[in-house]
Amino acid sequence: MVSIHRFAMGMGGAMDSCGRCMKFSLICINVVTFLGGAIALAVGLWVWISRSFSSTLMSNNMFIASVVVVVAMGAALMVLSILGCCGAAKEYYILVFIIFVVMLVGGILQFVFREKVMTTLDRELYASIPYYGVRHEYTKSWDDTQTYLQCCGVKGYKDWNDNVPESCCREVYPGKVRDWTVRRLRTRLQCMWKDAFPR
Repeated sequence: MVSIHRFAMGMGGAMDSCGRCMKFSLICINVVTFLGGAIALAVGLWVWISRSFSSTLMSNNMFIASVVVVVAMGAALMVLSILGCCGAAKEYYILVFIIFVVMLVGGILQFVFREKVMTTLDRELYASIPYYGVRHEYTKSWDDTQTYLQCCGVKGYKDWNDNVPESCCREVYPGKVRDWTVRRLRTRLQCMWKDAFPR
């Protein structure tokens, strides 16, 4: 009888150590997820407050929807992470499982709709290219976007046909070269592919 009791206690100790390891792992994962949600929430709020240069290039509805989705996802991740930490700490593994399923469904939806989002974004950006040089807000938005993101056009410099803007050109010699580069290459594409920012 005593040996059975000792064996049961030994198993309990091994199970306790495995349980503690699982609990610690779940809490760490939830803390990392919480930080990711906080970053997404902060970025979404920053974009909303600053109404960044990209808001002009997309239709107002798309801009608002994308910012709302980022803010909502960040807030949801934070709430789910807090619940996950509580569930792991109190050993409510059914709660942790439900949270895992919700996050998995969210990830699957993001994967499924990513192509539609990219297609819509491309369409909006291509629709704004003809306004470059015609309307000041579009010109400034494209210049700011291309300079800040170090890109050229939507897919590359060919999006601009033969009117590649100066904001596509790299500064070959920092401080002075942007207009020199464009002037030097005006006969070609204004900014050759090797001097243009990549996609």
